[in-house]
Amino acid sequence: MSSPVLGIMTLYLNEHRALEERSIYRRMILEGRKRGLDIYVFTPADVHPGGKQIEAMVFRSGKGWSREWRSFPDIIFDRCRIQRNRRFQQLLAFRQRYGHLLFLNRPLRNKWTIHQTLSAKSAFREHLPDTVLYQDMSDVNRMLKTYPLIYLKPINGTGGRGILRIERNDNEANTVLVQGRDQKRRIITPRKVHLSRLGSLLQNWNMKDKYLVQQGIQLQLPNGRVHDYRMLVQKNGEGQWELTGCAGRMGAEKSVTSNLHGGGQAIAMHKLMKQWITDDKQRAEIHATAEKFGIDVATFLENTYGDLCELALDLAIDKSGHIYLLEVNPKPAREVFARIGEKDIYSKAITQPLNYALWVYRNHANAIRPPRGVKVTKPVKRVKGKSATLKRTRGSQ
Repeated sequence: MSSPVLGIMTLYLNEHRALEERSIYRRMILEGRKRGLDIYVFTPADVHPGGKQIEAMVFRSGKGWSREWRSFPDIIFDRCRIQRNRRFQQLLAFRQRYGHLLFLNRPLRNKWTIHQTLSAKSAFREHLPDTVLYQDMSDVNRMLKTYPLIYLKPINGTGGRGILRIERNDNEANTVLVQGRDQKRRIITPRKVHLSRLGSLLQNWNMKDKYLVQQGIQLQLPNGRVHDYRMLVQKNGEGQWELTGCAGRMGAEKSVTSNLHGGGQAIAMHKLMKQWITDDKQRAEIHATAEKFGIDVATFLENTYGDLCELALDLAIDKSGHIYLLEVNPKPAREVFARIGEKDIYSKAITQPLNYALWVYRNHANAIRPPRGVKVTKPVKRVKGKSATLKRTRGSQ
């Protein structure tokens, strides 16, 4: 019996076919082989024009990476992140043409839509910073009157790109301190700006319908650096959501974000939180609350948008211990756990999607295999990422 095939779908970073996370994919392939799962990597650009084969990237111990023409996989693990180029357009075309195939996960919407979706559930609202979609400067001015600190975030941004932090200056009336990162993640030199000139400064950021204005949470440690927490929740080999791990992140000096790709530092959650919340019992309660919250959010978003297999939640915890959800990432990286030396959690972060893929494959196979005495009259196509179902009629007993 042949092994089930999992195709990890990603996007090239440039025209030279450079790939992000190649080392992660290599490990997934080797771990999959131990589990009887055949894995290859591909991008939408690798699909043959005829639409029946893929020029896949395969890895074999002792031989390294090579390319082979392969049939379409049994399951697709979508690891594609947003890009602003033709490669992303190829991805959109692929999803439209092959949306009937079996996917482990489906795309989430942008940050604004996710915020609105979560806001619809009363249990989540207290964990969501006040957020509005930028229309004009009146939104920024109104939020600054309400909160001493706000953030401006691209609705489709990743890695801290294009984020601005604006804080009222209590020592100088009508003056704010503006910091942030440009679209290439470069740190912008902090500058004081009079409110009357803030609008002209923001004109260069092309924010109309593309940015959020969000309540800022004070997260500066005694050393002046910002911090937050990256929580990873994943489906296990029984199809259930569970917490894989949670790690702290401390931003680089003068950075307004904690992203590791922007120079941030990974720190074990308990060590980082101890600098912020000194009471042992309170820290334990926060951790338990955060875990339940993460699983509840993942379950709710999956019920809303369709199949998911993993999510990363970026959490902020204020001085009182209140938890805020800053962002949801459907294509999470895992290196934060490797950087803090939590090897078991890092390994689990890599293998959980494989265990879940096998569970999905077995259940999908059972769903399309009629039991004895049942005659299949007509197959029904998969809809919105759900498992295939069949119309059945009873045969003779």
